[in-house]
Amino acid sequence: MNAERPLFKHIRDHATLFSEMARYRNEAAAKLGLKGYEYHKIPKFIGPDGERLTIEPERSIIVPELKLLEGVKVILQESVSTLTHIANSDIGYRYPTAALAGLDAPFIKRMRSEYFHRVDEDRNICRPINLSFGIKSRGKADNRLEYEVWLPEDDPDQDPLPLLIEKYGEDLPDDVRHFVQQPSRIHGWMGVKRAAFESLYQNQAEMGNLVICVGLSVDAYNIGARPDLSYCSEVDSSIAVSNAELEWEVMGYYAPSHARFSHDEIWAAINHTLDAIGRPLSDVYSSVIIPIEQSKTERILHTVNNQGITPAHIAHLDLQTWEFLQTASEHRVKAHDPSRSVNLLGRLNRLFYQDDHKLPSLKYMHDLIAHLPAS
Repeated sequence: MNAERPLFKHIRDHATLFSEMARYRNEAAAKLGLKGYEYHKIPKFIGPDGERLTIEPERSIIVPELKLLEGVKVILQESVSTLTHIANSDIGYRYPTAALAGLDAPFIKRMRSEYFHRVDEDRNICRPINLSFGIKSRGKADNRLEYEVWLPEDDPDQDPLPLLIEKYGEDLPDDVRHFVQQPSRIHGWMGVKRAAFESLYQNQAEMGNLVICVGLSVDAYNIGARPDLSYCSEVDSSIAVSNAELEWEVMGYYAPSHARFSHDEIWAAINHTLDAIGRPLSDVYSSVIIPIEQSKTERILHTVNNQGITPAHIAHLDLQTWEFLQTASEHRVKAHDPSRSVNLLGRLNRLFYQDDHKLPSLKYMHDLIAHLPAS
């Protein structure tokens, strides 16, 4: 994979990974003739009352299975004529996500980590590293608020509020700040494998000299049926849902170095780009799209709720994120054999490697989305 996808060799080194991604992005911009252009991050969204919000401009479609997204990179290239895929930008991740707050919470609270096997370890055994803590507004249809921090030293018990304040400062809304401080417990899990790449979108008539950078990803995922990932008799498995999602998110934009664009001009270009990519995808996949207006974290919560798991049951389990970093639980035992402790890390691995719901390799996913099926 590394010969065709050079970013994969930096998968454990985020600083180098992002630096190399920026280099490939700039090379792609140069090939488009964008001389004298500079790259910019998405600006804060200024609300009607002047509040500065961190907004995630993102859209997605969900389909029943990964195979339905075969050749989607080619489909995008052909159906959005001014979209240019960035060479060498392919990258892949596998990660578990925990929903840390319930259906009645005003925001989504989640813990996520990238997931690797150790050197020379069985590739079906993976361990969480690079933990992140995130807060999002609910739903997925519109641009959402998103606040996320990496937790140093893989410490999920750490209070994330000081880290969020340090990163977002006065842009951290009071209601988000207060929600961060509420106690967290695990309500459910999702396992994801992600094949991602970046593209550049131009439309002179609609956006002038702005060129929008879009991150696209195809996710194959499994959602656990129970918060502790134990066997669920209702679905004859510990996994309740297996779907795939195609997601597109604005990462930033290129603009001439001395140009000045207003807040409204930039956000109009961002929303135009999201729609320009979404329209042909809605047409191509209209017969298979699953109409879900929920974020991934909300889907975890609804899936677990649909299996009859009550808030009282979740409170009784009182699952904490740090438990899933351990090979053996210090205080949990198997219901049918109290002499044996529960291996929660082993259960986490089932989200990726359970035989009946095994998620594909990252190489397979990248190859699948890059090539149209033979006719």
